[in-house]
Amino acid sequence: MTGTTLTEARVLTEEPLRQPRPTRQRWVHAPLAWQFVLYAVLIAIALIYIYPFLVQVATSFKTESEAASDPISLIPQTFTFAAYERLFLRSDFPLWFANSAIVTVFVTLGRVFFCSLAGYALARLHFRGRGIVFAAVVAVMAVPAVVLLIPKFLVINQLGIYDSYAGMILPLLVDAAGVFIMKNFFESIPVSVEEQARIDGAGTFRVFWSVVLPMARPALITIIILSFQGSWNELNHFIVATQSPELTTLTKGVAALASGQLSQGSQYPLKLAAAVIMTIPVAVMFFIFQRRIMNVSEGAVKE
Repeated sequence: MTGTTLTEARVLTEEPLRQPRPTRQRWVHAPLAWQFVLYAVLIAIALIYIYPFLVQVATSFKTESEAASDPISLIPQTFTFAAYERLFLRSDFPLWFANSAIVTVFVTLGRVFFCSLAGYALARLHFRGRGIVFAAVVAVMAVPAVVLLIPKFLVINQLGIYDSYAGMILPLLVDAAGVFIMKNFFESIPVSVEEQARIDGAGTFRVFWSVVLPMARPALITIIILSFQGSWNELNHFIVATQSPELTTLTKGVAALASGQLSQGSQYPLKLAAAVIMTIPVAVMFFIFQRRIMNVSEGAVKE
């Protein structure tokens, strides 16, 4: 009786350990199935998102007749560079590109400098009305850009810089969103770093330029990308700031191509070739700096 009891007890203790195994395997396979479904959905969304861009690139290498008859195919039947040759050799496209490049470089450099200065002042300097100034910056971010077009034109015209590079560049040198980003980032930097620099005899601007600004590299790279993209793709401001053909930018020129003002017929390859070239600088800028946008400063203070 004693041997039988021990055997039964052993069986009773082993059986509960063996029963949950199939259930555990089902729970292990369930997350894998959900991950597979999730990745499949994300891939489908990515393909839907990128397909128009692929059509744009493919159509730029098609003939005009093929682009009109089969506009959404991704493989051209007749591969040709005729659209690109016409853009660079028989149009004002190089002038548009040069104007956009000049404006973008100056606007990007100006926004990085002035937005960082304003952000540091709002984050660290104590002066009367600082809260009101910051509230005004936030309020400007809430105003639609279209509402400011007519006042912007009146101010530019009154200052005598209408239809000039100055009128194209100066109003874009400061951005409210850039000031907001820099202020928030400067507030995350420990004050003790600046106190140590002031003990060594550094002034306010020296502390900003030599100590705090190098630590704000992630925010600066974010401002560079946003400023480059914003000024390169800007259209409304250039419409109200210029009228001379010599100051036409890529956005104005491509918009004129798309509306049919500079050509006859559809001419899809010509228009989409211009759009492809216009996309390349922004894409290159993003891929160069994308890994540094989310970096954070560490090890600034030694304890």
